[in-house]
Amino acid sequence: MNSIRQQLHKGMNAVALTRPTVFLKWSQRLQRLTGMLFTGILCAATAITSPAQTITSFDDPNAGTASGQGTVAVAISTAGSTTGAYIDSSNVAHGFLRTSAGKYTSFDAPGSGVQVTAGSGINNGSVITGFDIDSASVMHGFVRTKAGAITTFDAPGAGTNSGQGTEPYSINTAGTITGYYTDSTGVHHGFVRATNGTITSFEAPVAGTGNHQGTLGAVINSSGVITGVYFDAQSHYHGFVRAANGTITDFDYPSAVGTSATAINTAGTITGFYKDTNGITHGFVRTKKGVFTSFDGPNNPQQTAGWAINTAGVITGLYQDAGGGVHGFVRATNGTITTFDAPGTGTLGTLVPGGFEMGINTAGNVAGYYLDSGSVYHGFLRTP
Repeated sequence: MNSIRQQLHKGMNAVALTRPTVFLKWSQRLQRLTGMLFTGILCAATAITSPAQTITSFDDPNAGTASGQGTVAVAISTAGSTTGAYIDSSNVAHGFLRTSAGKYTSFDAPGSGVQVTAGSGINNGSVITGFDIDSASVMHGFVRTKAGAITTFDAPGAGTNSGQGTEPYSINTAGTITGYYTDSTGVHHGFVRATNGTITSFEAPVAGTGNHQGTLGAVINSSGVITGVYFDAQSHYHGFVRAANGTITDFDYPSAVGTSATAINTAGTITGFYKDTNGITHGFVRTKKGVFTSFDGPNNPQQTAGWAINTAGVITGLYQDAGGGVHGFVRATNGTITTFDAPGTGTLGTLVPGGFEMGINTAGNVAGYYLDSGSVYHGFLRTP
């Protein structure tokens, strides 16, 4: 394992033995998409007062209330519906859909031996994509219609051993899906799945071909443009953008030692983060023309990262303060940053608002999750 992942694991291993499988998969998602970020994410979160915002916590009615159980929300639609997963009192993970009115629908991928079902992305038509994990710990993709019909799929070439398989991340308005799959040798490959079920794999031009190297599609916008990250032959990470015609352009923030793209909006504006030569992580915005703007959370934080961006260009993400506390933020198009912490956060604080999918919708509402003092997970919705 390369040094980037070793550093990330220093922050994650403290809770790895107590987290249910679904939360481990999102930890692995952090590892694969970011390489190294928020190594101190397990530090206490200090509350910060921020104006003119409301944060509402929520839990699926069937979610367990013991340590390591609860609700994780990772994506939000324009209509305000959220998806993710919950862990019940038997430590079984199920997908859920929560409407803006607070109505919950639980769902599970079909087939025998399914151990985990989790939503990863939701589009404006309430069509959900996500993954399930079978009894052999192999991942499979699925798409769920608004009516509740679930179709599972596997990318051609996906491995069939433990820790391998297919993981969708994002679905656009048309129902096209992107994500990645891991082959039998541990190499990652990006994919795009059309609405007719055709799956096309893709690779960044200089992506590595070794174990835990390769290409990962993160988010697809309404025009079919995809952004994500790839690991080269030296396991260094870089951002990329893939046009709808398949042309891939890689990029790095100027002078950065690592760049990760995490989201793209309709205009082709990308957000993410980069690490500078001093080891400090900063957020960035990249226009469709390739112009970068760097940004940081308040008070000289150690790490800042953009996770999601909406149509207007408003960004949500995380920053780690000088004391190690992790907080959420929303960055307006004029660069103004408003911070937030979900009420009731415990020692892990505010985790990943919206994950890597549609974490912030056109209204500026942010979906995410947090861990309370009893190590129970809860979803939250932040409204401006």
